[in-house]
Amino acid sequence: MMSQEQNDLITRVSRKDPCGKLMRMYWQPAALVDELQGERAVRPVKLLGENLVLFRDKDGRYGLIDRHCAHRGADLAFGRLEHGGLRCAFHGWLFDTSGQCLETPAEPVGSQLCKGIKQRAYPVVEKSGILWAYLGEGEPPAFPELDCFTAPDSHTFAFKGHWGCNWLQALEVGIDPSHASFLHRFFEDEDTSTAYGKQFRGASAGTDMPMTKIMREFDRPIINVEHTEYGLRLITLRQIDEERTHVRVTNQVFPHGFVLPMSTEMTITQWHVPVDDENCYWYAIFTSFTNPVDKQKMREQRLELYELPDYKSRKNKSNDYGFDPHEQATETYTGMGADINVHDQWAVESMGAIQDRTNEHLGQSDKAIVQYRRLLRAEIEKVAGGEKPLLFLDAASARSIQGPATMDGIGPTQGWELYWMEVDVKRRRGAPWAAPVPREIAGKVQHLTAAE
Repeated sequence: MMSQEQNDLITRVSRKDPCGKLMRMYWQPAALVDELQGERAVRPVKLLGENLVLFRDKDGRYGLIDRHCAHRGADLAFGRLEHGGLRCAFHGWLFDTSGQCLETPAEPVGSQLCKGIKQRAYPVVEKSGILWAYLGEGEPPAFPELDCFTAPDSHTFAFKGHWGCNWLQALEVGIDPSHASFLHRFFEDEDTSTAYGKQFRGASAGTDMPMTKIMREFDRPIINVEHTEYGLRLITLRQIDEERTHVRVTNQVFPHGFVLPMSTEMTITQWHVPVDDENCYWYAIFTSFTNPVDKQKMREQRLELYELPDYKSRKNKSNDYGFDPHEQATETYTGMGADINVHDQWAVESMGAIQDRTNEHLGQSDKAIVQYRRLLRAEIEKVAGGEKPLLFLDAASARSIQGPATMDGIGPTQGWELYWMEVDVKRRRGAPWAAPVPREIAGKVQHLTAAE
């Protein structure tokens, strides 16, 4: 358990909050590039509790500025894209992507009023299908060379979804390996050949055993947690028999991301981005190590659940997440359909807008969550003391953060420690793009043995 004060410290993200100051040390996903396609490239954005408007000018430059006009507070999300900027529909004040006011047309001819007026503005960069914003002060950090940023556009796909809860409980479901054996349990196994684009539905690497069978039948995993230069590595072991053990390697990427295997060919890098204290978006980049991503199929699959323009789930609290008692008795553990995003959304939203951690009771299976919270508190203290936090990188150090390694396979019970590295390295060396072998494992895998 923790005190209310401790819970507030690690969950609240306004500009004045300690955790909010930490979050402002990192690039944050602000929108999908897809959201600014079309003739009118303007979108309201709420990020870390700040009301902003995102737009693209005629030259293709992105701007992220305060949503309410500096004149008298009208909503710039309804502004006009013209003359190199965004013009307020109230009195015609025009702002460029830096927030500088260019025109105040209702003022007398020759007025210099606009020269001294500037909206708060934040830098925006496009990377792997996502528009990233830096809401902090000073020079922003460099991006690490994660696989999702290194792979070509043809081999990545980005999407997002809204959850009505605090960012931290949303992140924690992704560093909780044991929940998959329960929350995502299917009573029957599907044809694994139809698993493209779906998590926990394919076969484990090197076998024809469905992931659904492994999760269902081996529900007391051993969870190892290691500290890394990017956050945490989780190695989850489910012993099949004396000779074989299922090994799953996932990662927490500080501050609010994780990287995990989606299938033998694809990984998911996902961030849980605070809209405010009680809402968040997950942003995911799917990275393929084999064939180009079938982006149309991936998008169509996800739009079956998520509605545009706000990427909110059709199954939600208002309709009990599609809960079906008969399905719960005969098909799935939750009775909420086959999409595991619905399962996760129910779990984290049902805790309340901000989980009350003063009443929780953690066990051995929660060890990654315990380690992450300790790490989060330590990094909050660093920033409060004027230090740079974990993964605040310069250009030189950014090149040292690669991968990270992930895998999901059945290997030897004696020797799994090397097996998972071999599987990851084999996939990287066989990729059609230059997938780097992370430095931390490159020296340990001199040749391929068990993975072959």
